[in-house]
Amino acid sequence: MVGISSRPGRRTVVGLTCAAVVLLASGCAKGVESPSSGAPPAGGGKQEVAQSGERGPNCSSAQYGAPMLDLTKATVGFSQSESTSNPFRATETQSITDEAKRLGIKLIQRNANANVPQQNTDIQDMIAQGAQVLIVAPENSDGLAPAFAAAKAKHIPVLTIDRTVNGTACSDFIGFIGSDFLGQAKIAADDLAGALGGQGNVAVLQGTSGNNVATDRTNGFNQQIAAKYPGIKVVAQQTANFDQATGQKVMEQILQSNPDVTGVYAQNDTMALGAIQAIRAAGKTPGKDVKVVAIDGTEQCVRNVADGVMVADVETNPRFGPLAFQSLQRFYSPEGVPGTVLISDHHFTSANAADALKNGDVY
Repeated sequence: MVGISSRPGRRTVVGLTCAAVVLLASGCAKGVESPSSGAPPAGGGKQEVAQSGERGPNCSSAQYGAPMLDLTKATVGFSQSESTSNPFRATETQSITDEAKRLGIKLIQRNANANVPQQNTDIQDMIAQGAQVLIVAPENSDGLAPAFAAAKAKHIPVLTIDRTVNGTACSDFIGFIGSDFLGQAKIAADDLAGALGGQGNVAVLQGTSGNNVATDRTNGFNQQIAAKYPGIKVVAQQTANFDQATGQKVMEQILQSNPDVTGVYAQNDTMALGAIQAIRAAGKTPGKDVKVVAIDGTEQCVRNVADGVMVADVETNPRFGPLAFQSLQRFYSPEGVPGTVLISDHHFTSANAADALKNGDVY
């Protein structure tokens, strides 16, 4: 196993075999628990993204048909899908940037600001500028086919992070790194149901349609509620596009039509912040009259958990940099990179939120 600490106070990448990452390796460390367990990664804070599992056959440069590269001498393109005004996207971009700098890799990057046609243009522009490898945080699952086809035609490997894309691993892209989104949603369902004592009317603020994150976070929550909590009723389920202002507006509308809502599940932190504003505007107290759970692990929402404004927050770790470059190195080895690499996320509750803030586990 490999452990690399590229940023003080952040998570250490774990879970890759030493032989596969000789260029990047600095030692071996223990693995961590899966996010579906609800437990924080071993070692508390001071870590980067931690791997918790692998799925699917591996893909190597030989299998994909890509020429061998020394990553330290290559040009890597990074396509960010959304604005870095979102703490998740800001941290994700910084992690990729920092690790490329640490390794001496030339990095070119673009931000599509939630515009799918722009992201296609961005990726093709980076290819034209000489990108030999691509790391892509997709806006949605099916809109980037033109850009991915352009990369495939030139045998340029594409590693996706955070969100999946439609297609075949080791053909349309080389692999995916991200969280267990279904597992995250089941943890959130348990948190909310526990806070409600197994009884109540719940509203769900969904993320942007058309990507696997929103789909899995909807399905996981609904499956868990249906299977374990017959006294919980989902009375409203509406898209708020992972956006704070939209989340506030949607929550205001939900409360007008469903004033008896006692619980809210927001599929990301920014929507949760919007929902909290709407709850207060309706003359209710978040954390008391209406219980709120969310997914992301941003500093403000973890502080809300510590202060009792929110019940819990399931982390989605955005610090992909070290693991992304380790995965690319695996691609250029006989071992290859797995089709899916799952990462381990913290689970912030009233029992650990204050310590998490002190330890630097949040972003």
